[in-house]
Amino acid sequence: MAKDTSPQCKKCRREGVKLYLKGDRCYSTKCAIERRSYAPGQHGQRRKKVSEYGLQLREKQKAKRFYGVLERQFRRYYNWATRQPGVTGESLLRLLERRLDNVVYRLGLGSSRTEARQLVMHGHFMVNGRKTDIPSFLVKVGDEITVKEKSTKSPRIKELIERASEKTPPAWIEFDGEEAKGRITTLPTREQIDAPVEEHLIVELYSK
Repeated sequence: MAKDTSPQCKKCRREGVKLYLKGDRCYSTKCAIERRSYAPGQHGQRRKKVSEYGLQLREKQKAKRFYGVLERQFRRYYNWATRQPGVTGESLLRLLERRLDNVVYRLGLGSSRTEARQLVMHGHFMVNGRKTDIPSFLVKVGDEITVKEKSTKSPRIKELIERASEKTPPAWIEFDGEEAKGRITTLPTREQIDAPVEEHLIVELYSK
């Protein structure tokens, strides 16, 4: 499986916004964008005039990095979104939100999407009672995501469950800390998706 191994903090600096790719570090004084809020590289501090295409490209890159998706897969999501009823940009974000690794992160069972993806791949979660280790698995309304009973004995997962129990999940998800179980109650609306992305620019880019 293809994997992006480039430095995470440089991605936030390049996009000029926190993408919360490093979990707890992003909330601390060690956050790279807090210390160096300019783009990485020799010419990062220079002001550049950005073209219309450049703005559209940056929004696409930002969305890819926020959800941890590579180019080919992101394009497939876009093509899928164009066939969905409603606004294409919102459909695209809704598909990305429904990824299992993102849902695990939204439940609070991962400090970042990277950690959530790793936990999913290691087989710590079940969907509707069946082990599911595919991060891109798309959940639907009514699906239940549970931590495997054996996995609840892991110190790290115990800590994540305790932390998740103290948080309020997004309105489209329910979480039961005692049973370490989440449930999809409805599909997310655009107002419930906090992705720092102007999705209409992505649609404009792909529509050329």
